[in-house]
Amino acid sequence: MATITPVAEATDPRVDDYRDLTEADRRPDRPGGRGLVIAEGVVVVRRLLHSPYPIRSVLGVPRRIDELAEDLRVHDVPAYATDADTMATVVGFHLNRGVLAVADRAPAPDLAELLRTARVLAVLEGVGDHENLGSLFRNAAALGVDGVLLGPRCSDPLYRRSVRVSMGHVLRVPFTTLTGPWPASLDLLRAAGLTVAALTPSADAVPLARAGLAGQRVALLLGAEGPGLTDEALAAADVRVRIPMASGVDSLNVATAAAVAFHTVASPVG
Repeated sequence: MATITPVAEATDPRVDDYRDLTEADRRPDRPGGRGLVIAEGVVVVRRLLHSPYPIRSVLGVPRRIDELAEDLRVHDVPAYATDADTMATVVGFHLNRGVLAVADRAPAPDLAELLRTARVLAVLEGVGDHENLGSLFRNAAALGVDGVLLGPRCSDPLYRRSVRVSMGHVLRVPFTTLTGPWPASLDLLRAAGLTVAALTPSADAVPLARAGLAGQRVALLLGAEGPGLTDEALAAADVRVRIPMASGVDSLNVATAAAVAFHTVASPVG
């Protein structure tokens, strides 16, 4: 059971994991980053507490910690209780949500096992915007996608902003990195029986609803908002598909396009 521990001073070293978050966790996957998973708000902290990520501690105002009492029962970690002003001084900004939690990273899922069992995967190339990435994971969780594979130039899904925007669902959708030469590594997906379908606004692509992908094992290949997929990635796909749009609209936000594709291809859960 978590131990409620009062913290009266912002300089208390026990809360160093939370210190200056606007700088300290800017890129946790880069040198100088702490490499920690940080959740904000009762809903996201609760999802972190029920995830495979090893919890280090919780920091919050007493009222928010009380809301998480049942969730904290199974964790033998400190829950640091403080006032809003002290917490703001520690983290470097005022936190309206009133509670944070920090965890260590969990091992990535085994790629071979994910490819063997997944029916629908999202494969990302160059998705660097943390908010788009968080939204995409939230959509993946909602619409029955079995996992996300990160290709080159993708941001870290466990960055604090991505976790927050995903409403914590990045903590439940399995993801791992596709290593090896790109886009040749997409051959691994084909070898596992998945059809690689690349989303593009190109007029010569097959309309998504007519591509016959529903009910099939599919890897949906998505590129960065703006430039989209590289020519090499498009050429490596088995099929190129598009979402028909009204005249005058060039493309959709990548997370929105992903949601449309997920809904078309994956079976809704529940």
